[in-house]
Amino acid sequence: MGNSPIVGFNLSTVFFTLFNTILILFMYRKFLHDKVMEMLEKRKELVSADIDSAKAAKDSALEKEKEYTALLADSKQEAEKIVTAATVRATEREREIISEANSEASRILAKADENIELEKKRVVNEIKNQISELVIMTASAVAEKEIDEKDNSKLIDSFLVKI
Repeated sequence: MGNSPIVGFNLSTVFFTLFNTILILFMYRKFLHDKVMEMLEKRKELVSADIDSAKAAKDSALEKEKEYTALLADSKQEAEKIVTAATVRATEREREIISEANSEASRILAKADENIELEKKRVVNEIKNQISELVIMTASAVAEKEIDEKDNSKLIDSFLVKI
């Protein structure tokens, strides 16, 4: 075994490696560089288009969000108006119903008072008729018999008991 260093420096190997590297760079430049650059440019354009599309979509989404927020606020206000209007109508209807009920109650009370008055008059007339009948019966009983003071007193008591 000789003196061969572990790491050697051979000039022919360096020239050969340098020549191969230059040859590979030349061939790359001649045959591939334009195609690779064209492919990278297309890729760059696609990425740029995707970014622009994403920005446009984001802007559109933000615009839609603003529109929906405005619509939601309008809807809430409209709902509040509807609820308020319904409450007012319900209150008015409640007042109408109460007024109708009060009117009906007054009418029923007036009818009841009228019926009571008619019944009172009927009862009074009936009592008058009964009294008249009793007076006639008493008068006829008195006319049939001579009455002394004692019989007269009994007759009056009997008459008052019947009344």
